Amino acid sequence: MPYRRPQSQPQSRPESQSPDRRTVLRGSLAASAALALPGAAVGTTAAAAPAQTLSGRPRAAWGVQTGDVTSSSGLVWVRSDRPARMIVETSATESFRHSRRWHGPLLGPGTDFTGTTSLRGLPAGEQVHYRVTLADPDDPRRTGEAFQGTFRTASVKRRDGVRFLWSGDIAGQGWGINPDIGGYRVYEEMRRLDPDFFLCSGDTVYADGVIQPSVTLPDGRVWRNITTREKAKVAETLDEFRGNFRYNLLDENVRRFNAQVPSIVQWDDHEVRNNWYPGQILDDARYTEKNVDVLAARSMRAFSEYFPLSTLPARAKGGNENDGRVYRVVRQGPLLDVFVLDMRTYRNANSPGRQPDDTTGILGAEQLAWLKRELSRSRAVWKVIASDMPLGIVVPDGAANFEAVAQGDPGAPLGRELQIAELLRHIKHARITGTVWLTADVHYTSAQHYDPSRAAFKDFAPFWEFVSGPLAAGGFPATRLDATFGPDQVFLKAPTRANVSPMESPQHFGEVEIDGGSGELTVRLRAEGGVVLFSKVLQPGRMEL
Repeated sequence: MPYRRPQSQPQSRPESQSPDRRTVLRGSLAASAALALPGAAVGTTAAAAPAQTLSGRPRAAWGVQTGDVTSSSGLVWVRSDRPARMIVETSATESFRHSRRWHGPLLGPGTDFTGTTSLRGLPAGEQVHYRVTLADPDDPRRTGEAFQGTFRTASVKRRDGVRFLWSGDIAGQGWGINPDIGGYRVYEEMRRLDPDFFLCSGDTVYADGVIQPSVTLPDGRVWRNITTREKAKVAETLDEFRGNFRYNLLDENVRRFNAQVPSIVQWDDHEVRNNWYPGQILDDARYTEKNVDVLAARSMRAFSEYFPLSTLPARAKGGNENDGRVYRVVRQGPLLDVFVLDMRTYRNANSPGRQPDDTTGILGAEQLAWLKRELSRSRAVWKVIASDMPLGIVVPDGAANFEAVAQGDPGAPLGRELQIAELLRHIKHARITGTVWLTADVHYTSAQHYDPSRAAFKDFAPFWEFVSGPLAAGGFPATRLDATFGPDQVFLKAPTRANVSPMESPQHFGEVEIDGGSGELTVRLRAEGGVVLFSKVLQPGRMEL
């Protein structure tokens, strides 16, 4: 999105029952989520990295989170305030009377004191309670307070259904954590909906966006931000990128949400810098490091430290440090596979997008081949393609270049459109059904139906694309559609002026619910405050308007 300046596996003995997940986060979890973090203050600089000479026991004040949860596995994340050994226990009940113990990594400065433990052999379709304990590496008897969380594994029974949320764009355009409005309160609203998981569609941070102590709104009101040293300038060093990922964890709503709802996370541009592409040399006075590949490598390292992704760092058996990646498929049982794309790392340079031949495109040749192969292998009723950028919405990059797929030419595919046309053709000819595209990025919410009868390129089957966001950033007016793939925008909700603050306009997120009986997929585009703006029910194997 274009940058807008602000104004071990021991024996397991699971219980046979688990409580309703709406009752699980009580007592110690609620208390741990509300702990004050080091140096968090309004208009002051918060402490950054843990001190290595701290007295006392290790603490995990940044909360816990889980990611890439499937029917039998998941990843648990934590950050310590000093060197510590990560220990995870899982149980079918909150009492942890019968628990399974997992020995995690040693947390140290090499990973900014973060760590992830992989859980395997979990029961399908069950509530899993977990607690993370940090132990002094020199004295295992010295442990800190246990931090608890919960998640539900995906079910292998179709009748159980699936329900999840998605959105993106967090702390953008200078709108950070405002204590006057309760911080990122939309996270609490999403937590209360109790989804099976949350799909974060990119722009998880704004590493190129400064957070000022205050911003005066057009109506004279003052927006106040919690600030930190790393958010006082654009991120260039590894520590500055790490500080950007820490920033959102200052918000207790986020920490509560993370402890209850597992995430599937992807990245986009603002994790590094607005509209970046590989090989770019910056002409931006704010940066002393002009090589965006250097910045991207530092950001990717921090990203892999602060989010639990099954492919980052390289976790596969026999993998090496260089084969970690963001794109992956996370399987959610017989009803759903989630195909997470990376439209940033492998793209070609932003341009007017009129090339008649483009094999690199926005995905790169290797990722495109992977996506076609995995879609063909999928036996799920629904295949959600998690795209960090929209397909038919024109996203400019300056006066002449374009940032996403569409470039405004309504004719036959050109530039990056050629790669998408190849993918859509493959989906049709391989008879792959149930593909739905979800994205964020443009800071408004909309629904587009694509149909060859309206398109310049006609060799594809109809499909839907749904857009939601931002989650905690500025809202922006809608941009135009490109007719190459025949989009019809059946719903749109966008501000009429640029960079509308979260104090002035509700934030947006989407909800997807798949019924276990009928297989129907319902999409709801939501606004903060409990409002459903738009709803669409899709039938398995059918994609009519």
